[in-house]
Amino acid sequence: MHDLVAITPLGGDKPRVDRVGPVTLSERPDWALASVASRLGREQDCRDGLKAALGQGVPDVGRLAAGDPLSAFWTGPEQWMVEAPHASHEDLAARLKAALGDAASVTEQTDGWCRFDMEGDGVVAVLERLCNVDVAAQDSGAATRASIEHLGCFLVCRAARRSLSVIGPRSSAGSLHHALLTAMRSAL
Repeated sequence: MHDLVAITPLGGDKPRVDRVGPVTLSERPDWALASVASRLGREQDCRDGLKAALGQGVPDVGRLAAGDPLSAFWTGPEQWMVEAPHASHEDLAARLKAALGDAASVTEQTDGWCRFDMEGDGVVAVLERLCNVDVAAQDSGAATRASIEHLGCFLVCRAARRSLSVIGPRSSAGSLHHALLTAMRSAL
């Protein structure tokens, strides 16, 4: 019998936390992710089902609909990424598929992505060194795609100019973390 042990995207047995000046960078493997894409001709059914599952409106272009426990952000036309605490929603994709039926294609994304939360005064200066998103102009609830260190990532603004999530490919978690930490050391 195998004795398998869960590891974080950075390969640790617990999430990594780094602090540089006033900014904290935290590895967040405690979030489940699932993508939702409406099927052709079923867009309104998908939106209605997703609205019911979220318990709030479906996020518009470039937006996050933050809720408790489910949140979602827009990823493309009639497409969203849904997130929830992993401890209570390990089966997030299955729950969404049951709620949306054949109105949407739902895929498990938890282990395909890594999430780093960056918090504190100075996050704007850090992100200015990494991507062409005007982070200083973003309000709370903004969500966008960006290229960071040649990686396609999502930037989700949790609190304007103070708290952001950077969600990138898990297979490049080490490179993404290195880029974020290097920019923190450069900016702060």
